[in-house]
Amino acid sequence: MKKINITETVLRDANQSLMATRMPSSDFEAVLETMDQAGYHSLECWGGATFDSCLRYLDEDPWDRLRKIKSKVKKTKLQMLLRGQNILGYKNYPDDIVRLFVAHAVDNGMDIIRIFDALNDPRNLEVAVSETKKRGAEAQGTICFTTSPVHTLENNVKLGKRLADMGCDSIAIKDMAGIMSPREVYDLVKALSENVKLPIVIHTHCTTGLGPMTYLKAVEAGASGIDCAISAFSGGTSQPATESMAYALDGMGFETGLDFKVLKNINDFFKPVKEKAIKAGLITPYLLGTETDALVYQVPGGMLSNLVAQLTAQNAMNRFGDALEEMPRVRKDLGYPPLVTPTSQMVGVQAVTNVLVGERYKNISKEVKAYIAGEYGKAPGEVDPGLISKVLGDEKPITCRPADLLKPAFEKAKSEIGEKARNDEDVLSYVAFPQVAESFFDRRAAREKGTVKYSIRKVE
Repeated sequence: MKKINITETVLRDANQSLMATRMPSSDFEAVLETMDQAGYHSLECWGGATFDSCLRYLDEDPWDRLRKIKSKVKKTKLQMLLRGQNILGYKNYPDDIVRLFVAHAVDNGMDIIRIFDALNDPRNLEVAVSETKKRGAEAQGTICFTTSPVHTLENNVKLGKRLADMGCDSIAIKDMAGIMSPREVYDLVKALSENVKLPIVIHTHCTTGLGPMTYLKAVEAGASGIDCAISAFSGGTSQPATESMAYALDGMGFETGLDFKVLKNINDFFKPVKEKAIKAGLITPYLLGTETDALVYQVPGGMLSNLVAQLTAQNAMNRFGDALEEMPRVRKDLGYPPLVTPTSQMVGVQAVTNVLVGERYKNISKEVKAYIAGEYGKAPGEVDPGLISKVLGDEKPITCRPADLLKPAFEKAKSEIGEKARNDEDVLSYVAFPQVAESFFDRRAAREKGTVKYSIRKVE
């Protein structure tokens, strides 16, 4: 009987996709020890947008959150999502920052680091993979799945081979928008299995309604693990339900190792958490349904919830359909980047700007300009020549690994933030989100009424 590993996403991607990562630690701390008894392969609990959201919206130290989770989860592996050379921010960072961030993540309790690059540029994965391996954690290299003229089965297999050569311990196929069909995942898992002898994990969303079917075909093709969300936080823009997938897999002769009684206790715990989020307006009915338009627009769950928030803030929800239609046009102009952080934000913001301004590319964000200049890596396809000319003039985009042009930044940042940072983790928070982190440090100090002690935690 083949074992299928189940990763639970409620602590990270499920609440990121349904409520824009606004779940505070106080909403889940009491259930962590129960979750540790469920038989999960891992708990995805950190990374992605959790870091930013903790500092910006929840008034939490993300490093403290990780340590608290680790203190209560003794048996189950902890897992995070890392944006390669972008770490948890929205731009490329120097190698010293990437290595220190990975080192401190592992030191504070991380067991599995899923490492992706928004452009599937393997050069942006190498340093994070190297440091993860060096620190003794599992390096899970990622293929961001999308469809376009340049994202072929052959190219995905080529990337899988590159990840294996890099030293990755496993490979994740990350389907951010839930657009991967059962046939596509079956063919991709089969092809990867024939060329790469590594465990293959599938991540998808229910946005289009394909998720559960895609998981079943992935398992039939030989995938070793899938990402699921406890049912209260499943469906819609989140993942397929943990209980339903485990029930189906058990009935098909696979072993998940999950305890259904414990799963029920976990779900009963999260039901009122969900109700509270709905009453607070953090979860909208739109995000709980099935949206087959995503098969055209390829908008991932977290991007969809943020798009709704962005248009609502500008009293422009009446332009939602126009913004969705503009997204694939912008994506084509930019050489078909997969829509995942930070490229999803770039494409989304630029599409909204084009629609609201009424003229395409009259205003171009600095992030899109940096992307066109090659500062994020190599675009998967050809960027529109007219757009390149408009942004760069006679200059040419860079072709080297972007981080090769960046100087070490940790010591400079440490000097800048001074005694507001209590330790190296604070400095890393400041590097990733300077203004947001500094504001958090000020609020923290004010709460403690001047009793801040200064110490440095180092990772040797």
